[in-house]
Amino acid sequence: MKKRLFYFMALIALALGCSDSFTDVPAVGALSDDDLKNSQGVSLLLASAYSTLDGIRNNQGASDWTVSGDNWWFDVIADDAHKGSTDGDQADLFLLETFDWTSANPYIFGKWNGLFAGVNRSNAVISLINSIEGGDFNSQLAEARFLRAHFNFELQKIYGNVPYISDENFDAKEFNQPNPGPIWEQIEGDFQFAIDNLPATQGDVGRPTSWAAKAFMGKAHLFQSDFAAAGPLFEDVIANGPYSLNSEFLDNFSLAGDNGSESIFAIQFTTDSGQSLNGNRGGTLNFPNPGPFGSCCGFYQPTQDLVNAYQTDGTGLPLLDTFNQTDVENDYGVESEDAFTPHTGPLDPRLDYTVGRRGIDYNGYGPHIGKDWIRASFADISGPYLPKKNVYQAGENGNVGTGAWGQQHSGINYHIMRYADLLLMAAEVAVENNDLPKALDYVNQIRNRAKGMTYVKEEVSDGVFQDAANYEIEPYVSFPDQAFARAAVRFERRLELAMEGHRLFDLRRWGVAPDVINTYVTNEARTIENFGTKAGSYAPNMDLMPIPINAIDLSGGVLEQNDGF
Repeated sequence: MKKRLFYFMALIALALGCSDSFTDVPAVGALSDDDLKNSQGVSLLLASAYSTLDGIRNNQGASDWTVSGDNWWFDVIADDAHKGSTDGDQADLFLLETFDWTSANPYIFGKWNGLFAGVNRSNAVISLINSIEGGDFNSQLAEARFLRAHFNFELQKIYGNVPYISDENFDAKEFNQPNPGPIWEQIEGDFQFAIDNLPATQGDVGRPTSWAAKAFMGKAHLFQSDFAAAGPLFEDVIANGPYSLNSEFLDNFSLAGDNGSESIFAIQFTTDSGQSLNGNRGGTLNFPNPGPFGSCCGFYQPTQDLVNAYQTDGTGLPLLDTFNQTDVENDYGVESEDAFTPHTGPLDPRLDYTVGRRGIDYNGYGPHIGKDWIRASFADISGPYLPKKNVYQAGENGNVGTGAWGQQHSGINYHIMRYADLLLMAAEVAVENNDLPKALDYVNQIRNRAKGMTYVKEEVSDGVFQDAANYEIEPYVSFPDQAFARAAVRFERRLELAMEGHRLFDLRRWGVAPDVINTYVTNEARTIENFGTKAGSYAPNMDLMPIPINAIDLSGGVLEQNDGF
């Protein structure tokens, strides 16, 4: 069954003459046309704003994957994923993985342009509503301001110093504004308006609610280390909101859990007959190549470092400081026809719903056979693993879609925020407030879900199945001190949210990205020798992406570059 959608293709925005580029001039009078000053006009412009959540509609020539709304390529900069495929394919992404950045990199400009397209379309809705006399559009206005806050939040966390484009100055003459510093105050203002004016429930899936706005407001405060403000917001959502963990971890990445109890706000991907224009076009590179269903293109391969993090200590707890002292057995350098025995040590069961490992079932398509499903050669920095969360399950035809050249367009929703994420953010706040029992409770809710979920199975004889690996996970008994609790919460975020586009931004806001990522490069070179020779080092200035040189040039030099670029 196809997901119910409430927004349309971005062709709507084109038809309405709305400009998306950061510096393009919109059609004169496009937003003041009397034909738009009604509920239908508001709905059409709001639909076009929603369509930019995946960042790929009318993005001025940028490739779909550079602006992907699921932020997958930021995991390639961190320690969760390699670019995958061959080193020479998508060379600009290879430069990001190996920390050889310039402000001319098209991934950096594509993301900038895609997010400002979202800001622009949100502003178009707000400006239109403000121009209409009479009528009650408060809920639609709140949705538009929520979306604007989201796009600005993404810009803020990625680039740091960005201009604030309001609904009063978003015509092209005002686009080229200075970028003096953070825009947190404006982001919070929009989220607060959404909290005050959105309903607690929505009739259409995918629209934000007042509860979602509270959760995002809490996240905005968390990213500023304002724990006093973030805590009450998270606690209100947990205690009184409509969310809960799915009983099955897998439901977050399959049709069964679409818009379910764990979904706070998600990009509503779906598939269509023929070419899937509403599928996840930004993730089209990230399927096995050729894989079990003849897919393309072999990118976004999990790291050995990530796989090692899922080892447990014999009592079901993670190896917080020592997980890289041993490696989960892998088949890097082993051909598919050669014998291989998967790792027999204790593992967190979430590993095999996150990472495709040789010999373990791959999303219902049978065991991952090894090298023949890996596009890269042994000389490339890719490794033996495959992504799973972004790849549909066998038999879920409602999530299976294709594109213009036969690539996959998955219909799996992407959770911008899910309840497990919120619980772990609340646990982080509790740790910093030294409320260790509360932090322990939230982390253990996540771990108990993982313990009680259905584990990946293998068939050992006709109709007889057993666990596919030595799965072992238990909740923590206690957090003995704040330092241990902080390490446990941060580690749990990686285990639960791996390959979901969060890792780099967590490391940056914790102030540990250079140490963690450079240590990862050294460790990863044990199993992927060429990685150590090809990768540079992550410098402190890389905690912000550079302002794209294209944007600086188009602004006539009004925009200023971030330090170090």
